[in-house]
Amino acid sequence: MSLGPPMSREGVDHALHARAVERDRISGDLLDLESHTTYQVLKDAVLSGATQRRWAGVQAALSRLWVLHDAYRGVLREAERIRAVRGRPSSDQLAELTTLLTGPSVVLQAAVRPVEQRSLLPESDTRLTLDETVLRMDASFREVTGALSEIDAVWSALLPRLDAADALLRRVTELRDRLGEPVDLAWPADALLRTRDGVVADPLGAAPADGELARVTQILEDRRTDLEEALRARDEYGRRREDLLAALDRVRAAESEARLAHGAVVVKIALPPAATPRSRAETLSGGLDALDLSADGWLSRAGRLAALEQATREAESRAQATAKALYGLVGRRDELRGRLGACQAMAVRKGMAEDPAAAGLYERARLLLWTAPCDLTKAAEAVELYQRAIHGGGR
Repeated sequence: MSLGPPMSREGVDHALHARAVERDRISGDLLDLESHTTYQVLKDAVLSGATQRRWAGVQAALSRLWVLHDAYRGVLREAERIRAVRGRPSSDQLAELTTLLTGPSVVLQAAVRPVEQRSLLPESDTRLTLDETVLRMDASFREVTGALSEIDAVWSALLPRLDAADALLRRVTELRDRLGEPVDLAWPADALLRTRDGVVADPLGAAPADGELARVTQILEDRRTDLEEALRARDEYGRRREDLLAALDRVRAAESEARLAHGAVVVKIALPPAATPRSRAETLSGGLDALDLSADGWLSRAGRLAALEQATREAESRAQATAKALYGLVGRRDELRGRLGACQAMAVRKGMAEDPAAAGLYERARLLLWTAPCDLTKAAEAVELYQRAIHGGGR
């Protein structure tokens, strides 16, 4: 292989300086690689599955990388030794330095193969230039860092979530112990342990762990919510019971008002049987008595207490709405009476008051509105027909 004329002394010095900078940078990158947290963990970890197979390839790439690196540094050391012999190198030294710096000076000895892979023909060594050696080192380095990046991404995503789930399990266990009631946490604990072992041993095969971890976390969140509510119910039961008694008094008052409204309105407005107010107060009061006498644990009673509180609030709100709606029916009747009067006044201005058809519609609407109890649906239709007639849109 012809390398051309030898490099000048200045060219050699420039090339040696550039290679020295390159060597220091590569050495720094390799030191960073060896001190990388993920690399340190993987180096001593017991791996399995896809990660074990990938890591075997990484170790092979690392072995190639270090062989190349040692051979590369050896060539540079030899070049630096020759250059240091004298200030002005001879032409033979310049030629040798040119060969080392630009020629296929990096020699990789042929690997010793198992006997079943050998040939009787001699194995030839591989010879590379420094640039070719750097390119091969870079390919191996990228193979290693690519695997580390993929593994680190999985660990960075899942290990903090596993730590959070473990902390949640400890919190749930603490709450269970405070409450003193049986809560089975064996399955979440086992599932977290299995998931962590799988993620640590085989992060590249840990895709199913994401869904499993989400399910376990949700179960633990539900357990925590239930236990916290049970502890609050136990610790606050006296106060909440008093609040419920006061709320039940308000329900009774609201239901009494609804019954009074129904009694006052039913004689004025025709109401369907379904409009008769129904009382919930005694049923709710019975629920509180049952809660007082219950021998169930607080995990059960807490939910019943919260449901009773919610039902009591709804009963009061419903009774108040019922009374308001009933009184609103009388207001609706009075509104229709006002509309009928306004329409009659317009009929007088238009000279239609004596029109037999319009007068008949007016009389029908008036009779419906001033008959007790008033059928609001029919009365509203009658007023609408009269209004259309006055405006020219009637039949």
